[in-house]
Amino acid sequence: MSDIETSTVSEDGYASTGDLGDFELTIDATGEEGPDPNTVLVADYASCFLPAFRVGGQQRGHDDLGRVQIDAEAELDDDDDLTSIAFDVHVEADVDEETLSEIVDRAEGICHVHAALREELHADVTAHADAF
Repeated sequence: MSDIETSTVSEDGYASTGDLGDFELTIDATGEEGPDPNTVLVADYASCFLPAFRVGGQQRGHDDLGRVQIDAEAELDDDDDLTSIAFDVHVEADVDEETLSEIVDRAEGICHVHAALREELHADVTAHADAF
C-alpha cells in the first residue's frame, strides 16, 4: 500500500476532479472550472512552506511569529512550463534579518514540496518582519 493515494477523473474536456482522501479538488487546464495545474502547484508549495517556516521559527527560538502570509509569484515560458517561483513572506513578529534568513534556510530544509521540485524551481524567498 502506498503512503498517498488519490484518484483523478475527467469525464470530458480539460477539467478533472481529484479525490484526495476526504477532500475533492477540481483542477482545469483552461482555468475555467477551477485553478490550472501550475497555479495549484505554486499554491501547494506555499501551503507547505508556510508551516515549515513556522517550525523553522520555533527551532530558532521564535515560537510566536504571529500572522504569516506568503505572496507567491511564478513565471511561465511560452509552453506554459514553470520557469521560476518567488515567495514574499510577511511575518507579523519583529524578527531581525539574520534570524529571518536562518528561518528561511530551515524552512527550505523542512518543506517536502521544496525537496520534490527541481532545484531551478525552488522559490526565491524574501521575508519581511514586523509586516502587519
